[in-house]
This record gives sequence, structure tokens and C-alpha cells, in this order.
Amino acid sequence: MTVASVSAPRSVPPLAARSRSIVGSPVRDILAVTARPEVINFAGGLPAPELFDRDGVAAAFRHVLEEAPAQALQYSTTEGEPALRERLAARTTARGLPTAADDLLVTTGSQQALSLLASALLDPGDTVLVEAPCYLAALQVFGLAGARILAVPGDADGPDPEALADLVVRERPKLLYTVPTFQNPTGRTLPAPRRAALASVAARHGLWIVEDDPYGELRYDGARVPWIAAHPDARDRTVLLGSFSKVLAPGIRLGWLRAPAELRRACVVAKQAADLHTPTVNQLAAARYLAVEDLDAHVGRVASVYRERRDAMLAGLGAALPDGSQWNTPEGGMFLWARLPDAYDTTALLPQVVAQDVAYVPGAPFYAGDADRSTLRLCFVTQTPREIAEGLRRLERGLRG
Repeated sequence: MTVASVSAPRSVPPLAARSRSIVGSPVRDILAVTARPEVINFAGGLPAPELFDRDGVAAAFRHVLEEAPAQALQYSTTEGEPALRERLAARTTARGLPTAADDLLVTTGSQQALSLLASALLDPGDTVLVEAPCYLAALQVFGLAGARILAVPGDADGPDPEALADLVVRERPKLLYTVPTFQNPTGRTLPAPRRAALASVAARHGLWIVEDDPYGELRYDGARVPWIAAHPDARDRTVLLGSFSKVLAPGIRLGWLRAPAELRRACVVAKQAADLHTPTVNQLAAARYLAVEDLDAHVGRVASVYRERRDAMLAGLGAALPDGSQWNTPEGGMFLWARLPDAYDTTALLPQVVAQDVAYVPGAPFYAGDADRSTLRLCFVTQTPREIAEGLRRLERGLRG
């Protein structure tokens, strides 16, 4: 009898190169480290859970499960439930951008919309332009797609249109990604003239604009600025992303994108390959909520509380940060951006700050190019004014060392 030879097991094939090159989210890593209840966490971008409309959301889910269980628990179309898209289209139209239900694709959070756009638009090696600093998870999406990511130089009003035009001519990018209203991480808002100038560059030179708007309804001061997507120069080349995460609840994972037909169809195909469709029961519950509840009134109540918390952070920030620090006063959203003097490295300082049971997010990970290591992001919406005051006292001790 012949005995078969036994060889040592071979190693499995390696991960894809793009997976090996993309690091995890520093924000998620910080949240894992600071999960202790005694930590006052200014690091996360978490809505205040005590402000969720638990009764309204629960009633909406009960209704669809009692009145339409067969539909709610069944597969749905990839594009999204018609009832939800109709109501989202009506809200978008009421805010100055005429929209039909068929202009929209419902996504599993607006983060998925970014992934679908990357699948539909980007080949490995394509160039993407972003703000400096930029929403961190967008950098992850574009990096995972194998894109070459370049930051557009800018100022306090956002990306500089002349610098954008130069980059478009020289680098031939596929798209510009921007969060123009209450940006994550800086909290800044692009004024209307800057939005018009960016739209004009996109029209003259051939460029997609991806306009991400998860925070726009959380306004505390000033007048609403129209979307870039509503500008005549940009209507045929702008994708507008929206989300229920900051105005209703992030746990229901509902977002949407509004895009020109050809690109929207490509995103539908990408979504079919990703998850077939967003959960039916969540969509129907959201549609029911919009039909019987006053979402605008709910957002107004949330914004009133968040305004008080923003003001509490602004009131104590001068005493908490070193002399020579600078920070902004956001008109809305969830974040405040600060810059310490050049000698400070907020990444290196974070462990001694966390030792004081408080946390922030260092600014460096938000940059696609050269990082400003003296910057940091603070989220002001999750804690009460009293907790914010105590957190800032701890922050001062941690930065002082």
C-alpha cells in the first residue's frame, strides 16, 4: 500500500492590495478606547440619544408591522420604497431643488451612497479632489477604491475656485467631494458666492461634484444657503447626498442620493451587487413617520438643545486651550475646529488628555496631504452644558500636562 506524502499546509492568498493600504478610522479607534462611562467624549460624532423621538419612531414601526407586515418584511426594489422616495422628493423640492421620486436612490446610510459613487465613477488610479481637511470616512472610501486623492487649497470659506480650476486642468480628476454646510470636521459653511464659483469651475472644465449634506438641517444661526446642486451650472453634474442619521436616528441607517439619470442607474447596479436594497421595514417606517409626524418641529427642538451646547463649549474654550489657540464659531452642525500653537501636536498629546477622562479627535487624520498636526475636532452635541464645562476643565489639565 502506498502512503500519500503529506506536505506542510500552504499559506492562504494575501488580502487585496487596497485592503492592506487602508487603515481603520481613528475616530472609531478612539471611541473604543474611551468607552468607559466616566470619560467625557468630545471625539465621537454621535447625536444626543436622549433627543431621539423614540415614541414617534416606535409608533411608525408598529404601524407598518401591524398594517403591512407582508410588505414590510419582504424584499424591496433596489431604488427604494416609492412612498419614502415621494416624501423625500417633496422635502427636497420644498427646500429649493425641484426633485421627483425617480431622481432618488435610497441607501443604507449616506456612507453607502459614497461607496456606490466610488464604484460607479472611479477606476483605480483616478484622481479625486477633496477639501482640506476632509470628512475622514470619505477619504477611506476613495482610498479603498484605489483613487489618487488630492486636497484643494482653500481658506475659511472652503476650497479656492482658482486653485480648483488649476488642479482640474492639470490633474484631470473625476470629482470634487465637499461637505459645504457645517462641514465635518471644521463646522464651516461655504457662502453662496463660493458655491457658485465652484459650480462654474465644474461646468467650464468638466467635473462631478459630490455634495454631502448630513448636517444642513441643524442650523442655529444665520440664513440657509442653497445647495450647490441647485445652482444652474451644477444641476447636471452634482450628486446630492442626504441622511436621517443626524435629524432622526442613525440606527435606522437611511440615506439617499439625488443624481443625474445615467449616474443614478450606475449606482443602482452597484447597490444590487452590495446589498440588493435597503431594509424595507426601515424605509416604510420612515415614510410613515414623515406622513404623520412633524419632522421639522422635531429638528427644531433638537437644534435648540444643540445651540445651547455649542454656546457652552464656546464659552469655556478660551480657558481650556493654550494661549494663542484659534477656533471657529459654527452656525450649525455638530463640530467645532480648533488650532493650537505650532508647538503642540494633538496626536501626541491625546494619551495624556485621555488620562484626564476626556477625549477629542486629532486633526491630522482628516488631511489628504500635509497635515496640520496642531488641529483638533470637538463634538459639542452629545454632552449637557454641565458636562461640557467639566470636560473642558479636564481638557485644560490634559493639555497642560
